[in-house]
Amino acid sequence: MKNALLSFFILGFFVLSCKQQGKPIAEVINEEETVNWKLLRDYYLEHMTSALTYVDSLEQLPMTGESTQKMFAKLRVSFKKAEPFGAYLNPAIGHRANGPALPMVTDDSQRILLPIGLQKIEESIYEGEENEVRYREELSTMKGLLGNLKRNITDREVTPQRFFIFTHQQLMRIISLGIVGFDTPVSYLGLNETVVSLESLKEVYQLGIQSLVKEKNEKLDTQFLNNIITAQEFIKNNLDFESFDRYTFIREHMNPITRDWVDIRKTVAIWEPVNNKPFNFDAPTFFEADAFNLEFFTPPINRNPTEKRIALGKKLFFDTKLSENGTMACVTCHSPNKAWADGMVVNRDNEGNPLQRNTPTLINSAFQKAFFWDGRSPNLLDQITNVFNNDDEFDSSVHQFSTEILQDTTYISLFKEAYGRIPKRNTEIIRAISSYVSTLNAFNSKFDRNIRGEEDTFTEEEKLGFNLYMGKALCATCHFIPLTNGTVPPFFAEHEKEVIGVPETAANKTLDDDLGMYMLPNSDLEVYYGMFKTPTVRNAELTAPYMHNGVYESLEQVMEFYNLGGGGGMGFDLPYQTLPFDNLNLTDAELQALVAFTKTLTDTDVEQYTEKPISENEIVSSEPLKNAQAK
Repeated sequence: MKNALLSFFILGFFVLSCKQQGKPIAEVINEEETVNWKLLRDYYLEHMTSALTYVDSLEQLPMTGESTQKMFAKLRVSFKKAEPFGAYLNPAIGHRANGPALPMVTDDSQRILLPIGLQKIEESIYEGEENEVRYREELSTMKGLLGNLKRNITDREVTPQRFFIFTHQQLMRIISLGIVGFDTPVSYLGLNETVVSLESLKEVYQLGIQSLVKEKNEKLDTQFLNNIITAQEFIKNNLDFESFDRYTFIREHMNPITRDWVDIRKTVAIWEPVNNKPFNFDAPTFFEADAFNLEFFTPPINRNPTEKRIALGKKLFFDTKLSENGTMACVTCHSPNKAWADGMVVNRDNEGNPLQRNTPTLINSAFQKAFFWDGRSPNLLDQITNVFNNDDEFDSSVHQFSTEILQDTTYISLFKEAYGRIPKRNTEIIRAISSYVSTLNAFNSKFDRNIRGEEDTFTEEEKLGFNLYMGKALCATCHFIPLTNGTVPPFFAEHEKEVIGVPETAANKTLDDDLGMYMLPNSDLEVYYGMFKTPTVRNAELTAPYMHNGVYESLEQVMEFYNLGGGGGMGFDLPYQTLPFDNLNLTDAELQALVAFTKTLTDTDVEQYTEKPISENEIVSSEPLKNAQAK
């Protein structure tokens, strides 16, 4: 019965695909059936089984030593070949198996669990500082994780939809995680593993859909395989983690592969992209203006807003009458003239007193999975709701409609056009503002245009800065490209939060007393002490001052903070600091190159997403208040 239902579903799916592409139904079904998908599942199952075998072998070896390191490298190779399908089927277990070596807090009991997974085992093997008994426990836990993934692979079939989705995810892993050292922060095996990941892509392509591609476009088949080979050779010619040219690798090698992959998917025509994943599967690279699917990041209740709702939200954004005492609007803290931030250490509340934290930019904020510096809101709707409910900000109940705004009679027609009626509470107002904020997106910076190959204007200093960001400086292990925020690829279902030890003043003498997540309800655990959300780096040139408390006035100060090793490097007591280094030992020239690259991420051209340009008149009544004094 189960197989019959599956067959019925597949038939229905392909009928829809055929209608969309104008192809005979039988032709598409036959094309799909020419692929032996079982061979692909067997491929992933074989390598997951091998990974388990290598864990068994590690149990027979001492915790440290050359033979142990070699065996661990073999384990990682097998895992990387099995990871695309295994982690796709069970993202949570996949992440635990190959995620950061950090403590985890359980959702139910709020217990702190010790770090587990390949990255923790790597630390134990290469640094040799772990207790031997604990190390054996790590291996045992790893077997459990891999065994779980193996069962998933055994029980689930590879299908066209799964295949194209998890392959897309793996291409993202290469660019955002593999080449930056995220997977292998101690051993630096990431570049070698990128060669492995590309080889695995080639192998599954040849096992699966190659015959379909060759039949329809032999030139594309040859081009794709050649691009993989040249990408692998480029890596093999320089396996040094610090000097590897990631800028050229992405622009000249990975982008052609992703372009080919989109063409291949369209050529075989056995799967039409879904709209419930973070990617636009038709985008030729991960650096296009539309490479990410905004719907995925938007709560279901607020997806696909009409132009009327966006226009309403834009007008509401600038209206101070939304606040109880008529002194604050969204634009009070998020001015389009200041890159949708405010240029202040902290802004003022509705009584003129300093607010607690620095204002972040709204540009690209829709592509996050956590809002506010402490990450307490999971989406834009909840974030805006909190502003309405906050006694220090709008102080206006969500359930009580702000009728004063109707003094402007244009709202009456706007509400009726957007929602068909005048609402009775602020819920629709919040949804409209969220819809507007979600249009404030910009991915056409100097960096984007250059990495896409549309222009060749990057200076040598800017290239060095990008390569440092992606490599030696380890920026991209928290600020993941291409979004450069903390939303974790390739699933983009969670947001990085870090303990970095920001000081109270720029003198770097005392730890700031803002405890971050630790202050949230049911979060008073040591691991959360001083933990904050990872913000975007895009438009950082325009959004000074920096950090949650606005302590640093310049990008140079920020870079020096990380170069010193964060708060831990400055001597603050931070047992749970999450920075993957003690200090960076960057030269003055390297620090300046990082600043130069960061400035290439400047892009505030969001007007293309709004109904009409924002005039100066719209923000006069909400001119930012005088700068609050630093603490």
